[in-house]
Formats: sequence, structure tokens, C-alpha cells
Amino acid sequence: MDVERKIEIATRRPAEEVLTRDDLKQMFETEEHPRHYIGFEISGKVHLGTGLSTALKVKDFLEAGMKPTIFLADYHAWINGKMGGDLEKIQKVAKGYFKSAFLSLGLEEGKVDYVLASELYDNDYWKTVLEISKSATLARMLRCTTIMGRKEGDATDSASVLYPAMQVADIFKLNVDLVHAGMDQRKVHVLAREVAEKLKRKKPVALHVKLLMGLQGPKRMGMDSDEKLDLSISSKMSKSDPDSCIYIHDSTEDIARKLKKAYCPEKQITENPVIDMCEVLLLRDDASTLKIERPAKFGGDVELTIAELKGSFSEGKLHPMDLKNAVGKELAKVLEPSRKYFEKHRELLGQV
Repeated sequence: MDVERKIEIATRRPAEEVLTRDDLKQMFETEEHPRHYIGFEISGKVHLGTGLSTALKVKDFLEAGMKPTIFLADYHAWINGKMGGDLEKIQKVAKGYFKSAFLSLGLEEGKVDYVLASELYDNDYWKTVLEISKSATLARMLRCTTIMGRKEGDATDSASVLYPAMQVADIFKLNVDLVHAGMDQRKVHVLAREVAEKLKRKKPVALHVKLLMGLQGPKRMGMDSDEKLDLSISSKMSKSDPDSCIYIHDSTEDIARKLKKAYCPEKQITENPVIDMCEVLLLRDDASTLKIERPAKFGGDVELTIAELKGSFSEGKLHPMDLKNAVGKELAKVLEPSRKYFEKHRELLGQV
């Protein structure tokens, strides 16, 4: 496979930004099997944004010849107070339910490495954390704490200030060529790239994917213009709010019920979570189509590309409920392996 084709696959939707495309090209030109990483705090049930979006992108990286790693960030979840700050529970869920969620989505162990953060950490790692901390100001670290899903001023203990340095140290410890995450992690990836140059470490390519909006639609919080990214994060799909998301193991009935209530204004294609699902998860290239089933008096059945779907919806030719029904059926089909996996392993669901 030539380099341009690898770049095309790696940057397929839901990829939204690459830092930088030239670095990505050089990576594929110099590394036969570049090392990839995406890290996750361990908290709550896995939804479309955490699970399916990640699985689709990781499968792209596998197709492009990369070696992916899913990093189970137990210490990070502990610092961030997830699961009541119970480290033992966090680690049990990491190695049980959370890892199984990705296995159920087709990310087989062997093809994908699963690493529990605390099992990787040694004296050299903690030395690197300190080196990174010495290479960045306290103000810079505080700005980066927004990666924890908090506002800059919300850090409640001094461990929170270590969190960004630890995340950068994870990247260096794994000797990663490409880091992958949602746009909410951009600040720490920029820090990693800058610090890598200072410390003469490998400078990773950073690939950021679009965050899936919660089913209730955009949240208006009165933030100023300097907090636009944080505003987009505040509207993202949240695993802690069952009504804002679709879990990867939801029943067909639950998927349909949640979509029925989803924010999807007629003729509006921006800030529309149902349109987002089509673009990010179901119609990831311009040739893919979604089948819309409806009575003949309302236009009959049609199969639409993402461009056709957006055009038809914005013109009022495609009704929100017809779109929701089509998306629900397709998602139920895509998530069937996860649903069946957790039907056989219900004890894992009891962990979260």
C-alpha cells in the first residue's frame, strides 16, 4: 500500500485534524508499522463516542499497517475522582468491562495492545513526569487540565496539575508515533509535541477526531469566545447521562427510544446529533449510503450518500423521524456484535 493511500485511510472520518499532515506523511515514509495510542479514563458505560468511534478509527489504523494501543488509564481516572476514587474498582473495571467493550467491537487482543497504565509505570516513567513538569509552566499545566473534562479553574487538588504531565509521559513511555483522541485532548497533545522537541524525544503526530454531540443537542452555557472549544466539549455525548448517549450494548428498543427523543430540528444540519452520527459513524466516505424507508406518499424508499442526505434534510425533503428511524436501524445492526457479547457476559455490566 502506498503512502498516499495510508494517509487517506488514516484521515478518514471521524478524523477532524492532523498535527501535521507533513509529519503524518513522513511517519508513513519512515515507519513500516507506526505505533499508535489512545488513552481512556475508566468510568461508566461505553457509548458511541467512546467505543464505536474509536473502534472504527483503530480499524483504519490497522488497515494502514499501524500497531494500535488502547491505554487503560487507571491512575488518571483515580486522580480525576472517577468511580468514587476507588482505585481497586477502577482497575477491576479496566481489565473487565472496559477492555471487553473494545473486544466486542472487533478490536482483537494481539492485533491491538491493551495496556493498564499502572502496570507500565516505573522509576524512569516518574523521572520523565518530572522532566516534563520542569519543561512547562504551572499556568500551562492548569490550562491543560481541561482535558479532564473540567474548566481550567476547577482543579481541586495538586494531583490534577500532574495529570497532563503524566499523559505526555505515557506517550513517551510507549514510544508512540501517533497519538489519537477527541478534539478535547488537543491541548495536551500540543504540549507533548512541544516538550518532545525540548527533551529530544520522538515528536508524535497528533490526530484528533470529532466529538459526538449528546442526543439533547448543544448546551448554551454563556461562555465567552475564548472558551469555544470547552463549549463544544460541554455538549458532547456523556456516559454519565443515559439520555445523552447510546451505549454500545443498548438493545434495539433502547436505541430507537433514545433516537426518537433526540434533538433533530427540521432542515438543520449543523449542531444536529443525528446528522453527526450519519457523518461520523455510518457514512464515513462519500460513496456510502443510508437506506431511508418510508411510505410512497412521503417519497418512498431512498438510499442517500452523506451529501445527498444533508441536501435532502436541509431542503425539508427528509423528515427528522424518517432519518431517526433509518439511523436507529443501522446503528442496531452495527452494534449487534457488542449487544450479543454482553448478553453472554452480563456479569461485566454489573461492574459499572
